[in-house]
Amino acid sequence: MENTFTAMMIEDVDGKPKAGFRTISLSDLPDHSVLVEVAYSTLNYKDGLAITGKGRIARRMPMVAGIDLAGTVIESGSDDWKPGDKVIVNGWGLSETEWGAYSRYQRVKPEWLIRQPEGLSQKDAMAIGTAGYTAALCVEALERWGSIKPGEGDVLVTGAAGGVGSVAISLLANKGYRVTAATGRPETHDYLKSLGATAFVDRAELAEKGKPLQKEIWSGAVDAVGSTTLANVLAQTVYGGAVAACGLAGGADLPATVMPHILRSVALIGVDSVMAPREKRQSAWTLLEKHLDKVHIDTLTMAVEPMSKLPELAEAIIAGKIRGRVVIDMSA
Repeated sequence: MENTFTAMMIEDVDGKPKAGFRTISLSDLPDHSVLVEVAYSTLNYKDGLAITGKGRIARRMPMVAGIDLAGTVIESGSDDWKPGDKVIVNGWGLSETEWGAYSRYQRVKPEWLIRQPEGLSQKDAMAIGTAGYTAALCVEALERWGSIKPGEGDVLVTGAAGGVGSVAISLLANKGYRVTAATGRPETHDYLKSLGATAFVDRAELAEKGKPLQKEIWSGAVDAVGSTTLANVLAQTVYGGAVAACGLAGGADLPATVMPHILRSVALIGVDSVMAPREKRQSAWTLLEKHLDKVHIDTLTMAVEPMSKLPELAEAIIAGKIRGRVVIDMSA
């Protein structure tokens, strides 16, 4: 085990968060009971905000960035976990209130851990990451609501070429749903078709202010965009349909009315991945293991990059230049 190692640290510099690489040791890590050697992490939009300083993600500093990790238990003070266990952590305040994944080693609380599914490798798990795990939570939320049925009606996925959208399309298509992808990048159409999308909507159409009630099109939707896009999706959802909302890439506002909800009984289901209880997490990862096409995991993965490239990758994801998933190799 290394005595010192590199971490991506966010610190307060003149009242503003600033990220950079720092050398730390095991003694610097939080006083939690499970020590994990981190094999892989990944890059999410939130990670991009944290590293670039374009969003104040860290609520206390100094803070190690990174909201996802896959690794191996090295030491454990919990009866639930033993050295050698392969584990996953998503959310739980990592990079916000708790030190995160961009470190060769990290100490975590035992209740944060999910056992790595046997059918997925550590790299697979981070190709999926919080984005894919959130997509699985959204699909399960729509299925629990009951408005979507395989082979009947159309399910819309916004932010389709992003991490959440890509995995949502693959899961829905593999379960027999007819999927329409909303994207502003025509060059991603072949990629999205390979995941299972059968039709496309230009995201610009959904970004323009529309009527409170519009033509009923979608039996359900997974929305990672928010703002006017979400308002239009709700206005286009069929009677009794539902929209699972999990992101705000287009804005945190919702310029909508209650009309779709009270006249068409449309449900807006909020999906949180950060503090979701263990049973929901385990169910989502089981869904991913069973229904995310293994070929699609490779298709979803844009690249496997070393931690040293995090600063430039963070700028790229904020600029919308990342398609699919970027896996971060923490050993490189």
